[in-house]
Amino acid sequence: MRLSRYFLPVLKENPAEAQIVSHRYMLRAGMIKQQAAGIYSWLPLGYRVLKRIEDIVHQEQIRAGHIPLLMPTLQPADLWRESGRYDDYGQEMLRITDRQKREMLYGPTNEEMITDIFRAHVNSYKDLPMTLYHIQWKFRDEMRPRFGVMRGREFLMKDGYNFDIDREAALHAYNRHMVSYLRSYERMGLTAIPMRAASGPIGGDNTHEFLVLAQTGESEVFYDDRVTALKLGQRDIDYDDRAQVAKVCEEFTTLYARTDETHDAAVFDTIPDEHRKVGRGIEVGQIFYFGTKYSESMGALVVNDKGERVPVEMGSHGIGVSRLLGAIIEASHDDKGIIWPEGVTPFPVGIVNLKQGDSACDAACAGLYKALAAKGLEALYDDRDERAGAKFATMDLIGLPWRITAGPRGLANGVVEVTSRRSGESEEMSVEAAVDRIVQIYAGR
Repeated sequence: MRLSRYFLPVLKENPAEAQIVSHRYMLRAGMIKQQAAGIYSWLPLGYRVLKRIEDIVHQEQIRAGHIPLLMPTLQPADLWRESGRYDDYGQEMLRITDRQKREMLYGPTNEEMITDIFRAHVNSYKDLPMTLYHIQWKFRDEMRPRFGVMRGREFLMKDGYNFDIDREAALHAYNRHMVSYLRSYERMGLTAIPMRAASGPIGGDNTHEFLVLAQTGESEVFYDDRVTALKLGQRDIDYDDRAQVAKVCEEFTTLYARTDETHDAAVFDTIPDEHRKVGRGIEVGQIFYFGTKYSESMGALVVNDKGERVPVEMGSHGIGVSRLLGAIIEASHDDKGIIWPEGVTPFPVGIVNLKQGDSACDAACAGLYKALAAKGLEALYDDRDERAGAKFATMDLIGLPWRITAGPRGLANGVVEVTSRRSGESEEMSVEAAVDRIVQIYAGR
């Protein structure tokens, strides 16, 4: 994409309403525009990152054997009355009456609707286990929406729901989600720690939140810092192997890590002093096992192998897709701007032409752009007639992981400069070598 033809409304100054880093940089980098309190339009750069995150979530859910569908944003109020949550959910629920006087609501979550779908089509244990999920916009009428996409009213969320014949199978689904979430976050360049949490209005007595450590986090967290070194890496996980999946979950949940809601000071004090940490965390996902809470109240029954009609065991599992953009920025930035991990960057590399109109510079940058495109990598080419400082400032602000700079002096020696946004280190090399370097970095992503 040529920057001269792209819509990237960057701001030089910090907006007064932005209180945290991610909100400031998302506004300054032209990623979002506020349309109302807690409601944003996603501008082209922000939308590209949003789709990158969404794609990773889809890929890892499908890898774990989960089946995508799509449910509507508006839900009949009667479904929530069946479960008993319509009046209990509170003022965060946006209630609507249509022209036929039917009571509706803008869905804050989908336990009721997915249970209704399941009970209409599944009758036998032979169709289980089953996990259905979707990625859809949600609405919760926050009293004080703030911090940009971190605490908005409208947000994009992945929510999945497992249906199993017994508790053991449902707990395997719970573990399967934990592992798939850990892999998803690692691909996004995040260390997200699973922490024992409270279930809130979803219900159930077994739940973990996934939190990213950040000073601006809304939750106080208590943890053994050795948990931050745990990685899945490139392990080959067989999601049908209950023992293997459970072992991974045990590895990631044995060390102490809890939110303030479930903190146990006595247990925490047994951790060696050098590993006992208190900080703040940003929630980016949560998994729940709640048994038959919804299937009993809504009649989601199946015939088991004894011919008995029994309620299915269920759980729900969410990832805050839009919220993740803010969390990634909070965890990965400097005083110049965003530093995107390679897995979610809107463009893999930026090309900076130091002397627009110079035949050698124009030709080299066009060659770089075409060569990268031929390898399946869409660069962001800054071909504007701007001074070099302004171009560098824009690239630093929007945070592309790599930059290739072409100028008359370097090209006279047959080289361009390749710069890492994260380390700031630069290396001179030929145009061909620069292309090979970037292709190698993104190979397999």
